[in-house]
Amino acid sequence: MPRTWTLPEATEQAVCRIAELIALKIRAGDTLALHGDLGAGKTTFARALIRAVLSDAHAEVPSPTFALVQSYDAARLELAHVDLYRISDEGEALELGIGDLARRGAVIIEWPERAPSLLGADRLDITLAESRDADLRAVTIAAHGTWEDRLQRLEDIGAFLDANGVAAGTRISYLQGDASARAYARTLRDNEPVILMDWPPQPDGPPIRNGMPYSRIAHLAEGTAAFENVAQLLQSAGLVVPEIFAADHQRGLMLIGDLGDRVFGAEVATGADPEPMWTAATDTLVRMRSLDGPRVRDWNTRDKGLAVIAGYDRGVYEIETSLLTEWYWPLIKGGPVPDGARANFDAVWSGVLDRLLGDPSQVLALRDYHSPNLLYMPERNGASHNQVGLIDFQDALLGHPAFDLVSLLQDARLDVAADIEDRLYARYVAAAATADPDFDERAFGFAYAALGAQRNTKILGIFARLWKRDGKPHYLRHIPRIWRYLERNLEHPGLVTLAAWYDAHFPAAARALPPQP
Repeated sequence: MPRTWTLPEATEQAVCRIAELIALKIRAGDTLALHGDLGAGKTTFARALIRAVLSDAHAEVPSPTFALVQSYDAARLELAHVDLYRISDEGEALELGIGDLARRGAVIIEWPERAPSLLGADRLDITLAESRDADLRAVTIAAHGTWEDRLQRLEDIGAFLDANGVAAGTRISYLQGDASARAYARTLRDNEPVILMDWPPQPDGPPIRNGMPYSRIAHLAEGTAAFENVAQLLQSAGLVVPEIFAADHQRGLMLIGDLGDRVFGAEVATGADPEPMWTAATDTLVRMRSLDGPRVRDWNTRDKGLAVIAGYDRGVYEIETSLLTEWYWPLIKGGPVPDGARANFDAVWSGVLDRLLGDPSQVLALRDYHSPNLLYMPERNGASHNQVGLIDFQDALLGHPAFDLVSLLQDARLDVAADIEDRLYARYVAAAATADPDFDERAFGFAYAALGAQRNTKILGIFARLWKRDGKPHYLRHIPRIWRYLERNLEHPGLVTLAAWYDAHFPAAARALPPQP
């Protein structure tokens, strides 16, 4: 029996909310079959869902009764709205090319009983009928295929929103997520904008080393509790993070404050001068030096009922750098890395890691401190660090302070000019030296170059993996930029042996954009 979700008496607002929830989980290959008599509300449901996918509450969504098919090219996926009411023969429906539309994207079909062969394996049957009150509708949703788990998740989200002050008539709009299992949506709570974080618990991946999956070796956060824990720590240092209004850590759901839309990357895309933003973000990292080793370790001893912040160790560095040999090498070379080349790679990196791990400098490192996770908030008064909003910090570790600085100044998704990098590096070093008489500028310079090489090596592997494993080829366009950064790092005199390995196995001709899918 398919999984079902029934609402016996739903207002029009509630029907639209169900549509907006479904829009959070819809994906290419899905079919939504809308059943019900004339006037039951099928087009109202479809219109709400389409507007939610388009992230436009006022989008023109005409009924396809006469056109039969209306298509929409949303940022997330192609979406087709089909009305088969005027179809008298299933063959006519097949001639519309609906099967091709379903393979490319998702399809919403009204009167699906006219062409049952078009109903895919991954589908929702959504039936709307009049209730005992003419203004209410009985809604029954039956899930097939992969929609069974997704429908359960939507029920959990609906119950979470109901329990935490999000009124039934409040719009829910999809917000573009990242490369992780997390998803986000915008809504209102007590008429204030909030973000729904949807991060369902994930099973462990396959064991990679010593019987452990990649996520555990790399100390990746395993749930929303880590986000709350790091948020509280950052807030204690006077940094700007989303307020947490509600959390269900067992189910992986949170309502957090909405810091707005002025993400660094989006600001640069509008033509804004990047240097003031990157300057404020550099000053934020100076402020973060107060979250040093003793303070983070003390934080871990407090009984908060949340996650513990781990530290960068050799295992983290090694599993991250190995992404290059595991994923990027086969992408470029067309086959696995030879044992000798891998052994030499591990050996030269081992010497670099010895020196890094011997450096006692430690602060909270957010690990992905770059343009997608930083929001510019110049309207806020006070010091410049008060003008940068922080998000996506749940994977934070105790690590070297140079890690986040090089993540910022060698942004994986945006070109940061070398002169800006040099000025802001000098700004950070001067501030650190003023605050700490024991600051070792020479050791910091080595760590900056070495951690930049380590991070950019990891990113080459991650972007290759996002294409080959996850079907996300758009990350490949960043590859040439990553190589330019890596080349800057490898110029450091302390990385001569490491540079020689890259020159031998990835000469200049092999550092271009990989073959496109």
